[in-house]
Order: sequence, then structure tokens, then C-alpha cells
Amino acid sequence: MSESAPGWFVEALDQAPTEHTVEVEGTDIHYLSWGTRGRPGLVFVHGGAAHAQWWSFIAPMFASQWHAVALDLSGHGDSGRREAYGHEMWAREVIAVIADAGFPGPPVLVGHSLGGMVTIQTAASHGDQLAGAVIVDAPVRRPSPEAEEGRSGRAFRSPGTYRTETEAIGHFRLVPPQPCDNDYIIDWIARTSLHETEAGWTWKFDPALFRGTIVALRDQLAAVRCRVALFTGELSVVVPPDTAEYMYDLMGRVAPVVSIPQAHHHLTLDQPLAFVAALRALLADWDHSIGFGRR
Repeated sequence: MSESAPGWFVEALDQAPTEHTVEVEGTDIHYLSWGTRGRPGLVFVHGGAAHAQWWSFIAPMFASQWHAVALDLSGHGDSGRREAYGHEMWAREVIAVIADAGFPGPPVLVGHSLGGMVTIQTAASHGDQLAGAVIVDAPVRRPSPEAEEGRSGRAFRSPGTYRTETEAIGHFRLVPPQPCDNDYIIDWIARTSLHETEAGWTWKFDPALFRGTIVALRDQLAAVRCRVALFTGELSVVVPPDTAEYMYDLMGRVAPVVSIPQAHHHLTLDQPLAFVAALRALLADWDHSIGFGRR
């Protein structure tokens, strides 16, 4: 771990998760778990080409009150790969993990970027099995940044293979590009994104996972009937104010829309504590308040 890592980050990673696997339609889906079984459920879904460890310094900060889990969608992290991918399949994987985790009631689902799109699909298709859905800087109006890169860029279509882990870490880049002063987080994310093969060190995600997975999700967002909220980065190029306003309309103009100050798209990396504070406040409100009806 980077020597520059602050105490809160070290303490979060010291809360080591338990690891689990559930088979979903022929593919093993891996997930991490923090907190005590029997507490209310909180499920985190990563972005495209990412994995469950992107939440490993966020989820533990909810473990005193929640049973938090973070899954690897198929084609990502330590989960298996498929012949084809899509939001509906990923939503079924989320529901399978929820069932396997043994929550006492419907959990709250939190998804970033591509994971936010999976959250929308899950809330539209299986909203009766969720207590709420938090969409984190995932745009409805245009494809996710990872899907755009997978279709038109080289980063995801042809991931490199490197002789050493250190060389591979040096090639790690965020998509879309953005500044992030928290080098200790970038180092952790890069290290946990790699695995060693016979040819060398390469990234865990399946380069084929974005083929044919670009879906607008406008109808799905409008169809969500569980509680829903949108978090955006104040400086995000992915969900600018006009996109957030459009999504607010689709959500019936009754859902919270929270802008995280000085945050870009990867707001859990550049403003992690602000994100945690905002999510804690939302969950505390949802715990005792009555949701507004949707149009």
C-alpha cells in the first residue's frame, strides 16, 4: 500500500471482506461482503472494466449499520466470462447476489457509471426486490464512457500485457481521463485490477464485454418504481447539468439529485469522503421518511 495513504483509507482496507461465489445462468459471480449478516442490505455495483475492489475502501464505512456487499459483474474482476453481455443479464446477477447474501429485506442498490446503468435496469425489472436505487454519475441520454471507449477506443478493446506488475500499474488510466490527487487510491485500484497470466500481467476484464451493450435506458429509468436518487460529480463531463436535469424529469421530478463538490466522474476516487457523507445522509433519510409517489 502507498505510504501516502491516510488513516481512514488504511482502516477501511483493514476491514477485510469475506469472499463468496454464486452461479448465475452457468457463470460464477464473485462478490465481497462486509458487516454482520442480518443487518439491512447495501449492494455496490462497479463501473465498466472495474471490479468489486473499487468499493473496498467505501463499503467498510457502512459496515457498522449495514451488511454491505460488492459484486464483480460477469466479464469483470474475479467473476466468470460469458459469450455475450447485457444490462438485463447483469441485473439478474445482482438479484442472484442479493438472494445469496441473505438480507432480511430488500436492500439499497448503489451503482457507479456502467454499474449505475445496471442499477437502473435492476430497479426497472426487479424494483419490488429493492428498498432503493442510487445512480452514481451514470448518464441516461448517451452511452456510458466505458461503453464509448469500448466501441471506439483502444483502452478496452486491446488491453496490454506487461512483463511486470510495476510496468502494468504504470499504464493504468481512468476512463474518461480526469485528475485525481489521491495517488494511494489509484495505486490500490490499479493493483487489484491485474492478474498474472502465462504471457505476463494484464487487466482482469473481458475486452469483449462492451460489444452490443450500449442501451439508452430512458424507458427503464422512467419505469423505476422503488425509491431512486442520482449522485453526480460537480465537474463530471459524463453527467453534466443538462443530463442530470433530463434524468430528474424521467424520475418524476421527486427524486434527490445530489452534486458532489469538486468531483469528476470517478467521484469515489477523487472525493471519497464527500461521497460517503452524502450517501450516509441519504440512507438516514430513507430509513425514516416516506417516499414521494412517482408520476
